[in-house]
Amino acid sequence: MQSVDAVVIGAGHNGLVAANDLADAGWEVVVVDAAEAPGGAVRSAETTAPGFQTDLFSAFYPMTAASPVMARLGLQEHGLRWAHAPVVLGHAAAHGPAVLLHRNASLTADGLDRAHRGDGKAWLELAASWDRFGAQMLSALLGPFPPVRAGLRLAAAARTEVFDLARLAILPVRRLGEERFGGPDPTLLLAGNALHADVPPEAAPSALLGWMLCGLAQTVGFPVPVGGAGQITAALVDRLSQAGGVLRCRRPVERIEVSNGRAAVVHTGAGPIAARRAVIAACDAQVLYDHLVDPDDLPVAFRAGLRRFHRAHATVKVNWALRERVPWSDPGLRGAGTVHIADSLDELTLTAAELAMGQIPAKPFLLVGQMTTSDPTRSPAGTESLWAYTHVPQHIVNDAGGQIDATGLLIGPALDRFVERMEDRLEAHAPGFRSAVMARHVQGPADLQSANPSLVGGDIGGGSSQLHQQLIFRPVPGLARPETPIAGLFLGSASAHPGGSVHGACGANAARAAIWHDRGRRLRSALARRASNSPPSLAYPGAMAVPRNGHDAGAPVPSPGTGRP
Repeated sequence: MQSVDAVVIGAGHNGLVAANDLADAGWEVVVVDAAEAPGGAVRSAETTAPGFQTDLFSAFYPMTAASPVMARLGLQEHGLRWAHAPVVLGHAAAHGPAVLLHRNASLTADGLDRAHRGDGKAWLELAASWDRFGAQMLSALLGPFPPVRAGLRLAAAARTEVFDLARLAILPVRRLGEERFGGPDPTLLLAGNALHADVPPEAAPSALLGWMLCGLAQTVGFPVPVGGAGQITAALVDRLSQAGGVLRCRRPVERIEVSNGRAAVVHTGAGPIAARRAVIAACDAQVLYDHLVDPDDLPVAFRAGLRRFHRAHATVKVNWALRERVPWSDPGLRGAGTVHIADSLDELTLTAAELAMGQIPAKPFLLVGQMTTSDPTRSPAGTESLWAYTHVPQHIVNDAGGQIDATGLLIGPALDRFVERMEDRLEAHAPGFRSAVMARHVQGPADLQSANPSLVGGDIGGGSSQLHQQLIFRPVPGLARPETPIAGLFLGSASAHPGGSVHGACGANAARAAIWHDRGRRLRSALARRASNSPPSLAYPGAMAVPRNGHDAGAPVPSPGTGRP
């Protein structure tokens, strides 16, 4: 049986980050994954037409560009290059011209001020708060919990605004907009970005998420890897190889064997691998606890907590190859890498309510990616590699639009009808869109899970991002740490704190915890060996009773309470 220091389950970005950190620490590491190729939800391929590169899952990477974890890995030295669209984001709304988010905050503010005088100044004030302490907040958010040092740095940077920041973390984005702006446009930008997760405009932490993503847009932008999302994975794999780590694809994990309360062996379809020091599970929490470990190895209370694990909404993603650029009726959208389609904030609220009630949204909020606009290498000149995704319930009750007959999972003819609804929304803002389509590739919730088992039911976030499942509540109430009830087993996926997005922090935190626990275990073993090789009086104070008179000549008499002569 093969034996290594650590086995990492899952070759997504979190697993590869964890493996890189362990290899850097001198550990012998092997990464195993059931898929044909590494990457998890960070992959690209030609799925629509020859010459059209499609990002199969994640696509825009502000968190990757801003993450201190990813920066530390130096992926640019392993071939990663970034590209940017002329405009970061545009929101196509019904009330007027598209709302545009630029990397330059002043340009964003100018557009907002034209729509409603005074909103530009208010936007710059909000952007300035990100400039003052956004980086420190991100460091505190992505680091191990509790963020003692990072939290102190954040408090020092925020100074008198620390209570405003705390309030922002529990403020709904609708209320943030009502307090700061007179027109609807700034709140649309904030709310649309908050809905990149599954947090409705009336719930926390939607204000914080909107502020954070808009702040990132105006500092690092929404960059894409030149050549496709798979270039991030390729850089991580190249770095791991140079650090001495080993990657094994087509190695489905069947179970994790626990011996003496400790994760000891990872059983794969190609044979068992013994883990001398740690197992990092960079897979969904329910996949790990429901399928890979024996329930009897988990405490009853922990299993009860897992039953309350809240999945995020399911996702439907559609990829198109267009023979020309998208024929937007609003020219402002032509240079935007990301486009949001929702008529108003009220429509976003209604969509969130429909999802909460188990209804297929009548007017789904679309998040659209113009990939060739962002990176010209993605398709032939003059064409566009385009995608759009939206959310549907994990378990459908009915259709809010009254036209689609579906219950349970969105599949088959019901999925086809819903894709038509998505295309109707695009056609309304880009007349002639359908005639520009050369090819189409649909990824429904079941397709996403089939391609990556950690995307359970089409949940692309590793569980809900709502406040009741963040920090100490992720994935179950506890300490927001990657440790699990099984010694030597660490959760390093988006199901762990700090959650979804391609920042690498979940994997890095798991690797750090594994190293720390291993050092503690080795120290305890060394002390135990030292104690067992010493006279009993040196190991256990007071264990040897030595008479005050008549002790062996030359034998030391223990000093009271120390066991030392």
